[in-house]
Amino acid sequence: MDYVKGIFKNRPNRFIAEVEVDGNLEIAHVPNTGRCKELLVDDAIVWLKPSDNPKRKTKFSLYFVENKNVLVSLYSQQANSIVYDAIVDGKIKELVGYSTHQREKTVDNSRIDIYLADENEECYVEVKGVTLIVDGEARFPDAPTERGVKHLKELIKLKNEGNRCAVFFLIQHPAGKFFRPNWENDPVFSKTLNEAHANGVEVLVYRCDNQLDGITLIPESLDFDLTENLSDSVIDDE
Repeated sequence: MDYVKGIFKNRPNRFIAEVEVDGNLEIAHVPNTGRCKELLVDDAIVWLKPSDNPKRKTKFSLYFVENKNVLVSLYSQQANSIVYDAIVDGKIKELVGYSTHQREKTVDNSRIDIYLADENEECYVEVKGVTLIVDGEARFPDAPTERGVKHLKELIKLKNEGNRCAVFFLIQHPAGKFFRPNWENDPVFSKTLNEAHANGVEVLVYRCDNQLDGITLIPESLDFDLTENLSDSVIDDE
């Protein structure tokens, strides 16, 4: 189904947005619970997918927003599928060679996004989609995330039990080419990420190429810095 072009007008709550489509004000589902306030600004161009389900309360879902002259993917759940498919296709060099590939694995009270295994080891991968750009750097999260902290602690536990573990940051804003945790917005997550890394949990950073006809992972890992940046400034909205 083709995308429909719209103009963002308002976000009454984190689940819906008011958008103008062909001169009419429509309600669209926002499949991203992050704040996205630097992206969903007045009159931003957005790209929507219409729904043919008559039982849905919203006629559209908001998939992309134009920012800094590029398409930014706001469908956060799609990050898991993109990373999983890239692993299966051998595009992520750090995660090649596994014979078992599984979407989601329940561990205690958590569900880890991707489970990999071969005859020698088990590997757990938690995926985080990143859309926030600060001073040219990709940052996560854009709002405090207790769930994200819980996942990191689960990875630490699994790693200490002898498994391989990784947290995978997929930058869904093409302008981001370097990653740093968002110390300013969520110091607890940032500290826990450092703790996880110190305990042997791997940090992997990749980014997407976003097009209306498809999203693909660029098979090139990016650099990151987990230390606190004391010179953090306001969000770059240019």
